[in-house]
Amino acid sequence: MPVSCCGALGPGSSPRRSVSGLAGVRACLGQPSASDGLKMLRSSFSLEGVEERDEEQEDDGEDQRDGGIPFIINRGGLPVNPETWEQMWHHVTRIHPDGGALGRRIRGTSDLPKIPVPSVPTFPASISVPHRLEAIQRYIRDLQYNHTGTQFFEIKKSRPLTALMDIAKEMTRESLPIKCLEAVILGIYLTNSMPNVERFPLSFKTQFSGSHFRHIVLGVHSGGRFGALGISRRQDLMYKPLEFRTLSDLLQEFQAAYRGYWHTLCKVKIGHYVSHDPHSVEQIEWKHSVLDVDKLSNEELRKELERHTRDMRLKIGKAAPPSPSRDRRKDVGSPLRNPGSPMRKNIQSDRRSSVEKRAGPAADLNGYQIRV
Repeated sequence: MPVSCCGALGPGSSPRRSVSGLAGVRACLGQPSASDGLKMLRSSFSLEGVEERDEEQEDDGEDQRDGGIPFIINRGGLPVNPETWEQMWHHVTRIHPDGGALGRRIRGTSDLPKIPVPSVPTFPASISVPHRLEAIQRYIRDLQYNHTGTQFFEIKKSRPLTALMDIAKEMTRESLPIKCLEAVILGIYLTNSMPNVERFPLSFKTQFSGSHFRHIVLGVHSGGRFGALGISRRQDLMYKPLEFRTLSDLLQEFQAAYRGYWHTLCKVKIGHYVSHDPHSVEQIEWKHSVLDVDKLSNEELRKELERHTRDMRLKIGKAAPPSPSRDRRKDVGSPLRNPGSPMRKNIQSDRRSSVEKRAGPAADLNGYQIRV
């Protein structure tokens, strides 16, 4: 992919190749282990012209901070423009202990190693749903978690589903590292062709060492079992196989994983099932239920999750008719044409149709019965 950037990297360079060289950033952007280090990172972050997101803005908290640290959103699209490249390197310099030297070393390399690009999974008709979900998760994982401090795809939750699916399609073309919200959008896109798999957003707010952290995965439900797709720096905070009998069991699995990292699960937001129509203009319902886990007993939490599960099932029965795709729109008659007189292949059929129309619905039905 042609890219305009600074330093020794010129047109034709790949962002995937250059950001893969930032593996050393992982030690700094991983889960913080001390509050003093976190405070130091917070105080060191200041970039002109870059939006510093507020972690207390709960509506979009999942894509505002990376492990408690503000990060940059690439709003210029792809190829990445020179300004965004400079902001990314500036950000790395400030948050990484060896950021300046690291940046100079990577940008001074004219021949970066080629990075393998994962292939979008394809499925034979015989493969089972659990194996399909495993293949999708493998693809998401192979894209790698984005440790650069710059999110390459701008995702606004208020956008209609069709716009978010266009972004997901671009992700598969560019094969860049992704963050958790991007993984959710990609998971929805890759499971759209699986009508027997229901998808819903599942986000978490945790507390560690006096600070709050947010994360989001894509919950999946099929064959009476729950699971999850996603990406994280922690292996047990993303993919969950399709083996949990209830939503409560799935949530307890995530809660136990958080406890292993000394995180307290404070709040859970659960959305509704997402439409399988990639052309739908509906918005994803990100938080139909907001549960204060730390204020609910285990029994109260279980009942709330059961209620939400019933609500999701009811929505399937009340779902709006899907938006027609471009191919289907071609099959729909023109609004100027009388719907009672569709186009026919032969003139004789057209004449019969006109007679049936004049005779009324009863004669029309009887006429068809006689011909059959």
